[in-house]
Amino acid sequence: MSIERISRIRERTILAERAVGRGELKTTKTARTRSVPVPAAPRRRCRRRAAPFAAGAVAAACAALTVAATAPGAPAQRPSGIHRIQHVIVLMQENRSFDSYFGTYPGADGIPRRGGRFTVCSPNPLTRRCVRPYHDAADRNRGGPHGPDASTIDIADGRMNGFVEAIYGALAKRCRANPAARGCSLPATSDVMGYHDARDIPNYWRYAKAFVLQDHMFASVPGWSLPTHLAMVSAWSAKCASATKPMSCKTELARPALPLPHGVPGVTPPGVASPPAAYAWTDLTYLLHRDHVSWGYYVANGSEPDCEDDDALRCPFKFFGPRTPGVWNPLPFFTTVHTDRQLGNIRPMSSFLASARAGTLPAVSWVVPNGHDSEHPPSLVSDGQAWVTKAVDAVMRGPDWPSTAIFLAWDDWGGFYDHVRPPRVDATGYGLRVPALVISPFARRGLVDHQVLSFDAYLKFIEDDFLGGARLDPKTDGRPDSRPTVRERVPQLGDLRADFDFSRPPRGPLILPPRG
Repeated sequence: MSIERISRIRERTILAERAVGRGELKTTKTARTRSVPVPAAPRRRCRRRAAPFAAGAVAAACAALTVAATAPGAPAQRPSGIHRIQHVIVLMQENRSFDSYFGTYPGADGIPRRGGRFTVCSPNPLTRRCVRPYHDAADRNRGGPHGPDASTIDIADGRMNGFVEAIYGALAKRCRANPAARGCSLPATSDVMGYHDARDIPNYWRYAKAFVLQDHMFASVPGWSLPTHLAMVSAWSAKCASATKPMSCKTELARPALPLPHGVPGVTPPGVASPPAAYAWTDLTYLLHRDHVSWGYYVANGSEPDCEDDDALRCPFKFFGPRTPGVWNPLPFFTTVHTDRQLGNIRPMSSFLASARAGTLPAVSWVVPNGHDSEHPPSLVSDGQAWVTKAVDAVMRGPDWPSTAIFLAWDDWGGFYDHVRPPRVDATGYGLRVPALVISPFARRGLVDHQVLSFDAYLKFIEDDFLGGARLDPKTDGRPDSRPTVRERVPQLGDLRADFDFSRPPRGPLILPPRG
């Protein structure tokens, strides 16, 4: 049985199961305690023949043949449009601006220049000179502050020239008052105006040429890793007065409650009474669980990728893994995940790779690296690119590739230069622009997507694909919270479906060497 045949069978399975979930097909319980459509015709037996596929894929194929043969009006219709995507993977790296990775990419809204010379610069308050963008071949970068205050300084009322000021502004004031003050003798250099290109990140540029590059993807919020990861799974970053009262939450970008490893089953040290963070508002996993849509949040073991101080550029080593809540793993502190008994869906990266090989990926996957592989300064760019390539290669080599969409992005700008002012879509606004790619067998080859997007677009795509367009909306989702905006509905937000061509057969994989 070919991969394409299994893909078609599994498409029919998912369509039938969705129809069952919506009540469009009657169900009965089988001996396997699984709901399947009531047979309208004799069942076809599925022989399990030896094949170079995982047992899970064969089982799915067998189940699909039964559904196809027994559902009313068989044969089942093949999915069309967005529903040809049965697996959505959000792969989130860290701390890069769009211009720092794709500012010179052909056809993209890149660093402004005239006559081959960059026309923008960022003043250095220590040297009183204006620093222009430059090619930075260094594999290890430093970056700059990237909290809400730094965002305001960088944007500079729309002039987009405060990136060096954010690093040296306070130091410059101290040095003018006291030239002998600590730090005043240090060289006034930074790398926030540096950019990389195909020479430094060849695989990312090859993905852009083969699939889709999005040049107006903005972080959902103007902040650092914790608020952006909260927004990534819930379209909001907030702080709540009570873990049981979703209406007690208020927008918070700088200091959402930190997800410290206390109060989580299997993590809380004996005798520790420190209360856990309480994320009481509604996240996407609530809707997925309610509609029986599978999901997984995959965490690479290692060091924590970001500091718990939003403007810190360095921080001590902290272990990071699926059982260790952190700024990149906030789901264990969402009330809904506990109430729905979904903590087991937060898994190690090894589980993702195994599922990719076996063809048993859930409908929705979030994938986050550890500090070493995250590209968060001072981690090496090449290490992050290699880790991403291995993850993408694993999906492409597996049987789920023909029905998969991978959304690759970086969570915030990391203090690096970008020339595009973020849109103000509500009182919070978007954060600065970040690199983003769509990798899928249905992605439009070589497209540069100029739509205004944010990570909310990922939630919107998942909701349209698997949840019938249901939104994280207090008026309709059955679990009202106090969020001020339904982010998936803001008029400025583009539609990711424009990045796909579902009228064509799925394309084959693009396997790349991890080191480019």
